[in-house]
Amino acid sequence: MTAPARSYLFVPGNRTERFGKALASGADRIILDLEDALAPAEKPAARAAIAQWLLAQPEAVARVVLRINDVSTEWHAEDLTLAGHAGLACVMLPKCESATQIEDVRLRLGAGGRVLPLIETARGVQRVQAIAEAAGVERLAFGTIDYAVDLGLPEPAGAETSSSLALDLPATSIALASRAADLPAPVAGVTLAIDAGLVERDMRHMHALGFGAKMCIHPAQVAAVHAVLQPTADQLAWAQRVLAAWQAGGSGVLQLDGRMVDKPVILRAQRIVAAAMPGPSAP
Repeated sequence: MTAPARSYLFVPGNRTERFGKALASGADRIILDLEDALAPAEKPAARAAIAQWLLAQPEAVARVVLRINDVSTEWHAEDLTLAGHAGLACVMLPKCESATQIEDVRLRLGAGGRVLPLIETARGVQRVQAIAEAAGVERLAFGTIDYAVDLGLPEPAGAETSSSLALDLPATSIALASRAADLPAPVAGVTLAIDAGLVERDMRHMHALGFGAKMCIHPAQVAAVHAVLQPTADQLAWAQRVLAAWQAGGSGVLQLDGRMVDKPVILRAQRIVAAAMPGPSAP
């Protein structure tokens, strides 16, 4: 059993020499990017390069997410054709604003295709519950940079953090929608600074809002994300003792270390143990 992915590392779709390095970085998933990382003229060649690389690396397909262009663009259909032909299990849909968009994407992906909606606009946030409940959704992700642009929010000092009240409100909506739809905790947006300390601070903040993963733009950010989401030895030991006592005592309320242990405490312990399991990138 493995825990849900904690890290999603972006790689420009035209930089095939980086694909293997990204897989070896420790990131749980890599996102081959056909959207913001590429100029329009670069997109056709990038599609061809990705298709060739995946054909030569079939074992990588399970860890690859393809970020396609959004539904309003001229490149959307060709991106979906690539995803379907390559047998990719999941695509990231930027600027997702409706459940209908997800349904249309899944029809092009074929049986078993999954969608990772990227919520980046006010319309997306307003319709986030319907998006979360759409069939085939892997989990939700919050594109904080594009969302801030959509709302005309001021750029934070140094552009180094995704933390602000204006971003916390939609982030909470996304986390609540994820939980209500029984999805894994959502994926936090990127931190533009490479500095591990800033990445860790951002991840801790978003984790406190209910997020369980983060998009990364550099391999050096991955370890900082994992460090935040990995339970400490003390937390894991506590959770294991709680579950052992609960299993020994049967159902109902029990006491451990002078404290009452009931269903919410059991659920917290189970989640801590699950978070300590090997991630999808582990051998």
